[in-house]
Amino acid sequence: MLNKQTVKFTKSLQNKKFRRLYNQFIVEGEKSVLEVMTSDFSIDKILVTQTFINKYKRELKSFSERLEIATEAELADAGSLQSNDAAIAICAIKTLDLPATFADDWIICLDTINDPGNLGTIIRIADWYGISTIVCSEDTADVYNPKVINASKGSFIRVSVYYTNLQGFLTAANRPVYAADLQGENIHTTLFPSKGILVMGNEAHGMTAEVKKLIQHTITIPRYGHAESLNVGIATAIFCDRIRSSNVTI
Repeated sequence: MLNKQTVKFTKSLQNKKFRRLYNQFIVEGEKSVLEVMTSDFSIDKILVTQTFINKYKRELKSFSERLEIATEAELADAGSLQSNDAAIAICAIKTLDLPATFADDWIICLDTINDPGNLGTIIRIADWYGISTIVCSEDTADVYNPKVINASKGSFIRVSVYYTNLQGFLTAANRPVYAADLQGENIHTTLFPSKGILVMGNEAHGMTAEVKKLIQHTITIPRYGHAESLNVGIATAIFCDRIRSSNVTI
């Protein structure tokens, strides 16, 4: 059984204040914990059920001194998931400094994305389309929020997420800047270049005025039915797919 102090500490990491104080975050669930175990993230402790230990004895061998046995109920109490029959890993937050140059062909910029689930989904989409860099405005949701980590389905391990002043970043960027906007060129007739930046705006209000001034190409996803809008994660996926299909050599 877990002691109350461990449960309280683990639960506190759902709060950004305590994540920053302790410089740690949690990864929950069987698949995500297994992935983070093979990554370059530093793991302080893994709370595990006996079932998880029995199933993954070989994988857990090098973590034997960092394991604490827990019941499913204790994992649910300590973490953010309603049910968890596997594990919670307590990991160190990475300190990432924005590099001067990027090897990526495309970069996604997020302007005030508030919903953690949307950020996690966009990280997963970026990973699927081979985009390993996301640059966020400073008021975008925290990448280490458990809802972001859970929604990314392990992709947070492969995608680097930076926070900076987007206006300054876009001003200095030496590549074309595209953005999703209701008023713009039809995405279906747009041929995207091999390198660029894609800016996605806030779920309700779109891009901030300061960022919008720096957009060189506005692109719209045309509506054929009657839905009011598209979720920002879905819109990002459509853009990423079009970007990749524009650069396919047959």
